Formats: sequence, structure tokens, C-alpha cells
Amino acid sequence: MKILVTGPQGSGKTTQAELAAKKLGLPVIDIGRILREFAKDTSDDAKAVRETMNKGVLAPDQIVADLMKEKINESGGGFVADGYPRSLSQLELFDPEYNLVFYLQIADEVVRQRLLRRGRADDNPEIIDERLKNYHLLTEPLLEKFKEKGILTVLDGNQPIEQIHEKIWLKLKTNIS
Repeated sequence: MKILVTGPQGSGKTTQAELAAKKLGLPVIDIGRILREFAKDTSDDAKAVRETMNKGVLAPDQIVADLMKEKINESGGGFVADGYPRSLSQLELFDPEYNLVFYLQIADEVVRQRLLRRGRADDNPEIIDERLKNYHLLTEPLLEKFKEKGILTVLDGNQPIEQIHEKIWLKLKTNIS
């Protein structure tokens, strides 16, 4: 099974991806974590990723698609992805052909509050606002594609972790059996 958990930064997608993956016995492919790790390297590509992350914009599409492809190949087939693709152009470069997509819908103000509490280096008000702007502009159009394919489930990301997980698990169970 190939599953995507998506939503704006701070929506809880990483937590939900990890919970689903654990229950299914699948690896999690967290593109944000992969990019943060990749950005520590000294290569020109790593430098480009670092620069984009510091501005709150998306990393170069080809780099992201290549990293995702590599991780999927390492996974051996089934996986739960967190945050890929983040644009239609990334999807055009590499489509993992997901079986199910879970979208955690959450208000921008809640995202801001959560990210500021989280306190990562790239979580300051200006970068958060830039990331949200890019999310609405570049990532949300993907939802229509997933809806057209009949694989999209929209969930209220404001609910407690356990309630969201329960809804994801119910949907997964009906698609596994």
C-alpha cells in the first residue's frame, strides 16, 4: 500500500503518518525530514535546498523528486509518505501512484500557533507566513487531482490525535480487506 498524509505544516501529518505506518508495518517517508538532513551536506544541491528552506519556499522540484524516488526504491514497495508532492510540478516529475491520500485540513491561525510552539529554527512568523502562502498556492491544487482519482479523504486536523488516527485507520481497514 502507498499512502500519503498531507496538509499544511503543523497540521499533524507527521504524527498521523507515523501512527498509520506503525499499525501497517510500513516505513514512513518524511520528505521534510529528508530535506532537512540533505541540507546539511556540502554539495551545491544541498546548498540550494538550504537556501530555499531559509526563505520558506519549496526546495527545487527535481531534487525533491529524486530524493523521494530513491527513498521509495529503498522502501521495497509499501510506505506511508509525509508531504510529497508539494506541487503539481513535483507530481509531474515523479508520481508515487498513491492508493490513498489523507488531507488534514486546518486553519492558518492554528498552524501559526502550533509552529511557533514547536520552535524549530525555520519556525518564525515571517517564514511560517511564506510557507503557508506557498502551501495554498502550490500544494492545495494537488487535492483536486487526488479527488479526481477517487483517493482523497479530507479530515478535520483540529481534532485530537487519537480521533484523527481512528478515522484514518477505519478508512485503511476498509481498503486493505
